Amino acid sequence: MDDDIIDKTVPEEEGYALDNRTVSAILLAVAAGDSARLAALLEQLHPADIADLLEQVDSGKRREILLMGGRQFDGEVLSELDEGLREEVIAFLPPDVLAEAVRDLESDDVVDLIEDLEQPQQEAILDALEVADRVAVEQALGYPDYSAGRLMQREVVRAPEHWTVGETIDHLRANKKTLPDQFYHVIVVDPGIRPVGYVTLGKLLSSKRSVRLTTLLEDSFRTIPVTQPESEVAYLFNQYHLISAPVVDEGGRLVGVITIDDAMNVLDEEHEEDYLKLAGVGDTSLSDKVLTTARGRFPWLMINLVTANVAASVIAQFQATIQQIVLLAVLMPIVASMGGNAGTQSLAVAVRALATRDLTSSNTWRVVRREALVGLLNGLAFGAMMGAVVALWFGEPMIGAVIAVALLLTLIGAAVGGVLIPIALERTGVDPAVASGPFVTTITDIVGFFVFLGIATMVLL
Repeated sequence: MDDDIIDKTVPEEEGYALDNRTVSAILLAVAAGDSARLAALLEQLHPADIADLLEQVDSGKRREILLMGGRQFDGEVLSELDEGLREEVIAFLPPDVLAEAVRDLESDDVVDLIEDLEQPQQEAILDALEVADRVAVEQALGYPDYSAGRLMQREVVRAPEHWTVGETIDHLRANKKTLPDQFYHVIVVDPGIRPVGYVTLGKLLSSKRSVRLTTLLEDSFRTIPVTQPESEVAYLFNQYHLISAPVVDEGGRLVGVITIDDAMNVLDEEHEEDYLKLAGVGDTSLSDKVLTTARGRFPWLMINLVTANVAASVIAQFQATIQQIVLLAVLMPIVASMGGNAGTQSLAVAVRALATRDLTSSNTWRVVRREALVGLLNGLAFGAMMGAVVALWFGEPMIGAVIAVALLLTLIGAAVGGVLIPIALERTGVDPAVASGPFVTTITDIVGFFVFLGIATMVLL
């Protein structure tokens, strides 16, 4: 087999990810200065895999790969690349290569690419576009951030409402060079260019030429205002299983279309953002600089330090009890840990349900009752287990009873708090994914320590 060809059979344990063998072959080609071999290796990779490769290597190797193999650079790579690396990659690309790369992109991909770049790099990309494409992109950039206008693509396949299937197919064939790379519907418009429905390609191709388009319209048809927040757009697609939807201006005229891939990207980004916020790391990636990463995590750690001191102050109120019964100090971390984990579990469920709109004002108390019952059952089970362990292991049945009751109450409180706190934060306009964690941790610690040490003081002293 030729050395320049890689076996495309993916090992079972690797799945569909970029495999180490391919990465090693590319890095060897770079080290040997073999640009022909590098180009052959990159040609076999999907743009998403090339983006992964550029994200995995350090800045020096990234620069070498781009300088040696970037003459046939695919613009889709920029779309797939982590936002934090786009500026660096664009700076490495020669102007003519960058121009050729962005010309092949749909307008929505160009908007997504340049909206977070610095002004000089935005101008470099805009200058590379054809006049009509540049105007379309600049118009899209004029819409609010994170709106349907930013998300949509301007390349639309439309047909007048009086056309037949035959007329539509003839039109598509005659204008195939101007069609989007991918589209799912033909949007039917009235004389004022206002959408009245759409027809799937499957129905279009399976119907007789004489059939009028208006008899094939889909029931799922919905229009999206150009200023609609993209989070609302993603919800619409996910809730009603849409494949594409037309975007309209204030007058109801067709200005673009949003496809399912873009809507699902928004949904994925929101889920990832919520996950990172819950962990207190915000919008971050593996390619961020050390100082940037440390600065982003500092506020979260500071909040946790403050809340830890609050919990410590609760413990200090029971210092005399702990001095007399030292075993309590051994058992305290168990109560705190169980409460923290129970609270985090409820918190994750609540934040996710709020994001997907499954948790609403109409079912709040049903969800709270459900979580309270879950906390009750787990509290009974783990309280009984821990009480038995303490009674048998340490020979202290009364302390076993104390920790059993403390675990029961703590797990109930943590479960309920994990739901109520994000709900309360959302209703006050605070992002629950950002602020819930420290509050839940603090409350579970305070409740756990106060209940455990309070009961111990009343019963044992």
